[in-house]
Amino acid sequence: MCGMAGFWVPGGAEQGSLEAQARTMADALLHRGPDDGGVWAESRKGLALAHRRLAILDLSAAGHQPMASASGRYVIVFNGEIYNHLSLRERLQQQGQALQWRGHSDTETLLAALSAWGFAETLSQLVGMFALAVWDAKTEELLLARDRFGEKPLYYGWQRGVFLFGSELKSLRQHPAFEGRLHHEALAQMLRYSYVPNPLCIYEGLHKLLPGHFLRLSMAHGPQALPVAEPYWTPWPALQAGLNAASHGTDAEAVDQLGSLLRTAVQQQCLSDVPLGALLSGGVDSSLVVALMQAQASQPVRTFTIGFHEKAFDEAGHARAVAQHLGTAHTELYVSPQDSLNLIPELPILFDEPLGDYSVIPTTLVARLARQQVSVALSGDGGDELHCGYSRYVETERRWRTLSAWPLVLRRTLAGMVRAVTHSPRALRAADVLAMPDLPTLYEHTQAYWRAPVVGGVRGYADRMIPKPLSTQLDVWQTMMATDLTQYLPEHILAKVDRAAMSVSLETRAPLLDHRLAEFALAQPMHRHRRQGQGKWLLRQVLYQHVPKALIERPKMGFTVPIDTWMRGPLRDWAESLLATSALADCFEPRPIREAWARYLAGDARPAQYLWNVLTAQQWLQAQRLPSRAAGDLRSG
Repeated sequence: MCGMAGFWVPGGAEQGSLEAQARTMADALLHRGPDDGGVWAESRKGLALAHRRLAILDLSAAGHQPMASASGRYVIVFNGEIYNHLSLRERLQQQGQALQWRGHSDTETLLAALSAWGFAETLSQLVGMFALAVWDAKTEELLLARDRFGEKPLYYGWQRGVFLFGSELKSLRQHPAFEGRLHHEALAQMLRYSYVPNPLCIYEGLHKLLPGHFLRLSMAHGPQALPVAEPYWTPWPALQAGLNAASHGTDAEAVDQLGSLLRTAVQQQCLSDVPLGALLSGGVDSSLVVALMQAQASQPVRTFTIGFHEKAFDEAGHARAVAQHLGTAHTELYVSPQDSLNLIPELPILFDEPLGDYSVIPTTLVARLARQQVSVALSGDGGDELHCGYSRYVETERRWRTLSAWPLVLRRTLAGMVRAVTHSPRALRAADVLAMPDLPTLYEHTQAYWRAPVVGGVRGYADRMIPKPLSTQLDVWQTMMATDLTQYLPEHILAKVDRAAMSVSLETRAPLLDHRLAEFALAQPMHRHRRQGQGKWLLRQVLYQHVPKALIERPKMGFTVPIDTWMRGPLRDWAESLLATSALADCFEPRPIREAWARYLAGDARPAQYLWNVLTAQQWLQAQRLPSRAAGDLRSG
């Protein structure tokens, strides 16, 4: 696990300048890679690659990056882990494609695969999480790629005639060409969804590479031209296969196959040359990962949990019971409200883009706890999105079943009548639901907070849903899962975990996102995910082979803190200062925000998440030293 960055100046540049700028970009990623660092530059081409290394596999100098292939054709900077790299080495050797290995890092394996199979074919063979940049000296192309589910981040784009790319915006901000103009639509989308959806970036001119995509950049495209990212993997074939329930064998066969895939994924992701553990909440997903880790381990697995004294938010007791049953070496830490509050001022520094999720606080705290003992921690991320685990799926399906029984023209007429006679927020929300034309739109609506933009100059929202032609081929449940897989999972859940963990140099791994396992899950008929009103049926059957049902079955709590209560208590003065009309006026339309704040203070809890999104955005903007909406300059110096 590492951090990487780089830039391309068309026409070339002086070698010393390239190296110095690349080194500055790498230094901004020290938290992602404290063990080693390096730069590579080619003055004639104006290209520089920079890297910071967190040594996980091959701790020797043989794992140093940037790394060149044996032929000299390719140079790579790589962030992530290739879990099947040992089997790839065996294949290369069997094909006579591998030369003398210098070490046992997966980076060296990647370069050998590139030399043997080419870029696109190599990507299709990888099992892992990664963001990488490769210079191909033969074709004079810069190649960028991101893993299938977006576990690792990759930003890119043209700024003042220079192509910048990197793991975090912190590194891009260090380059003199970085412009730092606020992307107002991206900010509006963040207030709507609590995160900036892909491919948008909070800065104009920059983008997030889509999960499962790669980009080829050459000067043949012309200066500042941006080629279209190409997919090398999508979830659509597996989802469509799930519609043919007759081709999937028996339930017992499915449970056995899922168990086998899970054991393989966990075994491969436990490969590490440094101490390894797991984050344990006591829920289905993390308990299953830990159970399979412990079943394969020769000594107790180290597990970590954060507890809260507020009982409504505390899952530490459940995690402790699972840990005791499995026999793990368990560590838990109960944190006070003040511990959580002390972290809030750090959040704009930790997160490149504003992320309005309360759970960034406990996620960061548990990462800090785990990092005291291990350098790698496995998690249960991906279980809800791949196995239909969210309760919101049930509610949305129920709503759509009711709505779709009525003609759309009638529903829109009724919605218009409601809007004409009342301005009540509750009534207007009901009118919006009545007018929903299809399930994807309804589901997107259920995940939205600010329905109308409150960012100055933004009057509407772009469509951020799954492709419409495909959505008509999926069933109700698959449509919602697909929406979450392409947006919510990579840019909210995985971005939160990556930034929180890597802020303390902790590598996190998600075995449930092994793409072979994911393809199997997505291709299953829906009755294997949902039964008797409960999701994750198939996952639960494997889990019950290791953990008693009584330790797992309870209402889903989520991993969060009581921010809504704190905003009326210890955070009230802080919130009031950020929500003051004068503070909002630079970027936002104050009236609807102030009205939501007044309703909240009067006892209405519903605006809490709306307001937290604004507070998160405001705190982030202040940390970037935004002088005014008109200037839109977010450079931090």
